Amino acid sequence: MDRAPTTEATSDLLSAAHAQFRDQRFEKAEELYSRYVEHCACSGKSRQSCHDLATAFNNKGQIKYLRVDFYEAMDDFTSAIEVQPDFEVPYYNRGLILYRLVGFFDEALKDFKKVLELNPNFEDASLSLKQTILDKEEKLKRNY
Repeated sequence: MDRAPTTEATSDLLSAAHAQFRDQRFEKAEELYSRYVEHCACSGKSRQSCHDLATAFNNKGQIKYLRVDFYEAMDDFTSAIEVQPDFEVPYYNRGLILYRLVGFFDEALKDFKKVLELNPNFEDASLSLKQTILDKEEKLKRNY
């Protein structure tokens, strides 16, 4: 019978996943983040626990983004947002993917605007928002 890991073991799992991610050992990091996510639930936990879970989802999304698994990455970014709606980074990451996928400018604009609502000093989001607006206008001029 499997028992749920202790809070300390869960924290160690997250630390190990972060270390693998920093060392660009993405396959192992993804496995560890997945194990962490399986054992976590945000309900009734501290704000820090919610942030840790959102970070794990976000980092899993980053790994999938680097593998060019855009739709799977978006699923993880969306999960991070659901866990912690005031965490701007997964909105930005999801917005980048939406921007790169033809025809999703409006969705990307929403995400970049949300990032700036949460953190007006997020410079990359500001630049991405401006570029998305320009590219959307150019697309409309060309009628495609």
